[in-house]
Amino acid sequence: MFSKKFLLSASITLLLLFVYFSYLVSQDTLKPLDFSITVKLQDHLPRRLDLPFSILSIIGLAEVTAIGGLGLMIYFFLKHYWLTFISLSLFGIGTLVEVMSKIFIYQPGPPLFFHRNVLSLNLPSSNVVPTDFAYPSGHMFRTTFLITFVVTALLLKKPLFTTWPFHLWMLGFLLAMFVSRIYLGEHWTTDVVGGFLLGSSFGILAGITIPTRIKCEI
Repeated sequence: MFSKKFLLSASITLLLLFVYFSYLVSQDTLKPLDFSITVKLQDHLPRRLDLPFSILSIIGLAEVTAIGGLGLMIYFFLKHYWLTFISLSLFGIGTLVEVMSKIFIYQPGPPLFFHRNVLSLNLPSSNVVPTDFAYPSGHMFRTTFLITFVVTALLLKKPLFTTWPFHLWMLGFLLAMFVSRIYLGEHWTTDVVGGFLLGSSFGILAGITIPTRIKCEI
């Protein structure tokens, strides 16, 4: 099992990587790689993925993931896990970091000819950021936060051999969300990586506040 000290170190490392990666994005050094990955991904994946990936896009909306976050807060409030309840505010703090990054980091999203989303919805969250900049991906941040929070909590509460199928399923879902953002032309690869780094850092940090009943060692 993983110790909380190890997980805290991982969270800090991921946050530092996010800061450094954000600097690289702001310098526009990765744009050729972004363009190349999007072209190759759309060339090699079949168009029948348009609909299932568009459904994933809806699942990752702020309005939908906020319901999941609120559900977790209510659960831990009823369990009297006060520190964990408070730590879930990192979901909102991370969203603020996402919005501020989209305001100050120059990263225009993919052009319209890349767009393949067939289920676009014009919800309030779509109009929160007053720019067309795309870094980091909010979908990826929110999805990664919730998944890493749950996975971290399970790693601390239960032996891995009893929960590995769930962890594997979560990893598959996260990977599908990652690919869908790029395939649909909603984000560049760097946007998605940034959302992953921010979400995993904050998700792990919130998850280690879970009270443990089993000995955690690495």
